[in-house]
Amino acid sequence: MLATHLSQFLRVTTLAALIMVSGCQSAPVQEMSDARQAITVAQEAGAEQHAPGDLKAAIDYLQSAEGFISQRRYEMAREEAVNAKASALDALQQSSSDQP
Repeated sequence: MLATHLSQFLRVTTLAALIMVSGCQSAPVQEMSDARQAITVAQEAGAEQHAPGDLKAAIDYLQSAEGFISQRRYEMAREEAVNAKASALDALQQSSSDQP
């Protein structure tokens, strides 16, 4: 009987620990940095003129990511930061291909 209760207690404790660990995500510092750098490079390559839609999307995604960070919704922030970087790289590629 004691063994059954102990086993059940350990299962519940383990499950609770796993839930707590999975809920404790960290801010997407690297992804945010990557997105900012990609936007800066795209702007320097002339994306404001050659790919304004992609550049605006990148900036919008980055701002959205910042909002999610302030709400501590780190997984959503990470997704938005990754989208920001992708849009900035699209803008950079389009800008580079438009130049001679």
